[in-house]
Amino acid sequence: MVASLDVGHPFRQASNLALNEVVARRKAAGEPLVHLGFGESLLPVPPVVRDWLADGAGRTAYGPVAGDSAVRTAVAGYWERRQLPTDPEQVVVAPGSKPLLMALMAVVDGDVLLPRPSWVTYAPQARLFGRPVHHVPIPAGHGGTPAPDALRETVRAVRRHGGRPRLLILTSPDNPTGTLAPPEAIRQLCAVAADEDLLIVSDEIYRDLVHSPDLPFLSPAEVAGDRTVVTTGLSKTLGLGGWRIGAARFPDGPLGAQLRTDVLAVASEVWSTLAGPMQVVATRVFEEPPVITTHVRAAAVLHGAVTRAVHQIVTTAGADCRAPAGGFYLYPDFAPVRHRLRERGVTDADSLQRHLLDELGVAVLGGHHFGDSPTALRFRIATSLLHGGDDAQRDLALRSPAPERVPHIAAALAHLTHAFGTLTTGEGNATR
Repeated sequence: MVASLDVGHPFRQASNLALNEVVARRKAAGEPLVHLGFGESLLPVPPVVRDWLADGAGRTAYGPVAGDSAVRTAVAGYWERRQLPTDPEQVVVAPGSKPLLMALMAVVDGDVLLPRPSWVTYAPQARLFGRPVHHVPIPAGHGGTPAPDALRETVRAVRRHGGRPRLLILTSPDNPTGTLAPPEAIRQLCAVAADEDLLIVSDEIYRDLVHSPDLPFLSPAEVAGDRTVVTTGLSKTLGLGGWRIGAARFPDGPLGAQLRTDVLAVASEVWSTLAGPMQVVATRVFEEPPVITTHVRAAAVLHGAVTRAVHQIVTTAGADCRAPAGGFYLYPDFAPVRHRLRERGVTDADSLQRHLLDELGVAVLGGHHFGDSPTALRFRIATSLLHGGDDAQRDLALRSPAPERVPHIAAALAHLTHAFGTLTTGEGNATR
């Protein structure tokens, strides 16, 4: 059976950004909200990174579309240290990884295959270019990568119905589930991609935020290097979302060279080049001096500790939820307590999202925004904004050996314990 196509008007604001603006307005009005609805890392920027930005302030020329030689060499070295030998000519830098993903949607002609659930931006980007989208179920143990047998079945069913499946997007670690696909799953998916002639885009923006360095990470580019584009950026690892720095690694060989040429053609008409000062920052960061690697490792430990604490809260409240392995996300399923939620008028993802916000003071993003079934009782939790409301609080969290016990984080966790307990057991009173 062919997976259902995404439909809807493509010209609407991204759901995560829209929710973030709603929460900002309501918090400014004095509402006591805990914001779990936006995947933004706001950890303090290391002072040396601010210095690098100042060093680049005089870079006012456009420069090459792909980025200058220094930044592409630094990014190539970053991937080289991750078992992906890379020539600088395989690299393109851009104002965030999001434009690179969109450019790939523009130049790869064919249907798009996505895990169900998957990040909120992939499907809308595809729709902007008229690309049919097919969601493929994820395995029970992890997200970010479709089940291999389901992928093969979907591809062949789409072809039988006249479709042209071509682009497979994977995320590892995953947004929205916060999980990491095991190496064997990656190998199986790469085998299916080879058999079915699929191009893979591996979104690895959370790669350096795997909670434990002992967890094995396998990039599809290590297995299917001739058909895999890898994307990354600095918005999550260093909290530089507003600076907009992303990079892509294209396959070595004719296919990769043509893809890179086509993406650069799009880039030349859309963003021209990564801003000069940001290229200076990117060069220094991707060279990975100890000040950067130490900071990123500390951030990964912090994200792991806080996300595990929230995982304990939602599972105690009765949800099924995969244990987190990387990044700062959870994807709980409240189907086990559906009968209790129905008593509160909660029957689907949308009503669950609204009830949590309006009655319990907790902002989340419903699973229907991620391509999931609208009738499911699932939503994404982003824990990164729990670290504090200013740099002083966030720095305290970053330096603490037990961040879940830092007073402002502990207060937020207490709010969540009360809210989810109220949601599923009726014990206690709503916060509003």
